Amino acid sequence: MSGSEGFPQIPLFDLQLEPEDLEAVAQALRSGWLAPGPRTEAFERAFAEHLGCAHGVAVSSCTAALHLAYLAAGVGPGDEVIVPSITFAATAAAVVYAGGTPVFADIIGPEDPSLDPQDVAGRITPRTKAVGVVHMAGYPAPVRELRALCDEHGLALIEDVAHAPDAAVDGRRLGTFGLAGAFSFFSNKVLSVGEGGLLATDDDRVAALARRLRDHALSSSAWERSQATEPAGYDVSELGFNYRWDEPRAALLLSRMGRLERDVARRRELSLAYRRALADVPGVVLPYTDDAVMRSSCYVMPIVLEDLDKQGPLRIALRERHGVQTSLLYPSVHEFTAYRERWPGISLPHSERWSRTEVTIPLFPHMTEEQQGRVVAAIRTELAALDGGA
Repeated sequence: MSGSEGFPQIPLFDLQLEPEDLEAVAQALRSGWLAPGPRTEAFERAFAEHLGCAHGVAVSSCTAALHLAYLAAGVGPGDEVIVPSITFAATAAAVVYAGGTPVFADIIGPEDPSLDPQDVAGRITPRTKAVGVVHMAGYPAPVRELRALCDEHGLALIEDVAHAPDAAVDGRRLGTFGLAGAFSFFSNKVLSVGEGGLLATDDDRVAALARRLRDHALSSSAWERSQATEPAGYDVSELGFNYRWDEPRAALLLSRMGRLERDVARRRELSLAYRRALADVPGVVLPYTDDAVMRSSCYVMPIVLEDLDKQGPLRIALRERHGVQTSLLYPSVHEFTAYRERWPGISLPHSERWSRTEVTIPLFPHMTEEQQGRVVAAIRTELAALDGGA
């Protein structure tokens, strides 16, 4: 069948808001106060409690949270931060914002695209200041091993938790293992509001720095000044940033947080169903394990193709003949022009192969069995056709 009309018939992700979400935002708008205020503070407390950490600092994006986390780790000119190449570009870009140099390390392999602790260990130099680990697709990276490695060498561990707001290792939430964790509330994330992020930390100093720098390093916020009993001014003691967010997004997050665990549970059900349905498809590797699914936020469903030549043709066929939207998670950052020109000659075989063979297929909490069945059938049909035409 053709997917040209109303494409995509089955989207990669889909956001479903409830009436209480809309009412929460409407109340924030009716309040007349849109700058960060009481709803923002309430969400920060609620999310920190959810994680089991001391502080949550709401910022404009996960990129902003990463930037502030690297600054808190003392990253500056001459410093290196080891990061994965299989990640969104922001993980590395934020290192550059702080004045440091990203050092790209390889992933474990097709079954686990997490940062490889052994490869990280081999890239540590006297200039290394921190390690930035990404919990890919919502699945825990080997964070305990990486934390031990960082402790051994006196390095800061920064967690990019954009994909994993409800994932844990041994009952401990991701984002609480390092100096700071950076979360995303972008429109396609597990807990989404369009834009927004949060820095999580147990370190009072890190939280204070993030709160200060997110608002131009002003000595007091607009909300604090509005609540003062006497006219109040402010001072600026250092260079800060416009990393604020707003009350409507805080209201929406507070409303949606009540369904987070339910939504993640459904994502896990769908991920396990995909794994059962695709387990016997020739030429397909399913990253992670069934056990890992139960520790994951299951942000996306990745599959890996054994054949380097099938990624593009499969994606085109799924879109054009079945209306199934797909994506890549991710192209290798070290192969992007901006990074290749600055730091040439990098070779990361596992990362490069992942970028050329991974396909991200649709997954969202309200996905129906019929939709999932169509995706599976389309993959089987098109891979069989590609094999027949080889």
